[in-house]
Amino acid sequence: FNKAQQDALLPGVENRWVVLVAATTENPSFSVVSPLLSRSLLLTLKPLTEEDIEGLLERAVADERGLNGKVELSPEALAHLVRLAGGDARRALTALEAAAGVAFGDADDADAADAPVIVELKHTERALDVAAVRYDRAGDQHYDVVSAFIKSVRGSDVDAALHYLARMLEAGEDPRFIARRIVISAAEDVGMADPTALQTAVAAAQAVQLIGMPEGRIVLAEAVVHLATAPKSNAAYMGLNKAVADIRAGLGNGIPAHLRDAHYPGSKQLGHGLGYKYAHDAPHSVASQQYPPDDLVGRDYYEPTANGAERDIAVRLERLRKIIRGT
Repeated sequence: FNKAQQDALLPGVENRWVVLVAATTENPSFSVVSPLLSRSLLLTLKPLTEEDIEGLLERAVADERGLNGKVELSPEALAHLVRLAGGDARRALTALEAAAGVAFGDADDADAADAPVIVELKHTERALDVAAVRYDRAGDQHYDVVSAFIKSVRGSDVDAALHYLARMLEAGEDPRFIARRIVISAAEDVGMADPTALQTAVAAAQAVQLIGMPEGRIVLAEAVVHLATAPKSNAAYMGLNKAVADIRAGLGNGIPAHLRDAHYPGSKQLGHGLGYKYAHDAPHSVASQQYPPDDLVGRDYYEPTANGAERDIAVRLERLRKIIRGT
């Protein structure tokens, strides 16, 4: 229905002459006219869960309208069919029928008559021409592959990183989970050696959320290549860890009086804000004054590496510390 046709339905809906039941794969906020949408109850249909698909397959195997108990699914074959279905019931049933056909073709006639034919993993692979990837999203394989993926990115082995990315995607891993790991790696492993890596990672995560699969894998691949080939530094992360360690050790509880909030009445009588130097009034917008608590003056948390953009940051940081600390 175009919008003019939808407008024609409005009087019937308002006067209760008709009960309108409609379905669309588009976003109703854009594809349905506002007056009609405001008079409708909007229900969002979500993909079936893995448990739903598993139950569907088990019923299809047992029900007389399905395979009528003539086959049994091995746990590995069942898991493979569930994973490949991707929340689509029709795809799951089609895959089951194809795998059962392969299993019947392999079985001896005598065996098929006496007992249910076992549909094994090899039958599903042959039927669907898709090899099963050893990967359990709730078990060791999940954590092992993710660990190898992140460590390959950190180690700048772009080929290995792409391999593990492909392995996760082919196993049906949630691309949003992968995108989150890429964002973390951009900050933790690349850091200030290439600050644009985080921009790429965040953009990739947003793009995956926007366009979904299968095209989202292209975006993920670009982000992985950027991170794996970028110069690496964890200096910002390590600096934060040092600061946290000092806080947990009980250091740095005070705040210099000239940095305290001075906007409320009576604050200046307490010495708040007195002597504060506005950085933009100083040469190069860098003023010489104390910023950390008294017991942390001179403490260096951030120690830039000589990698990538941090080479230039290290030179600038040395000058900044000399001016600020008056050394």
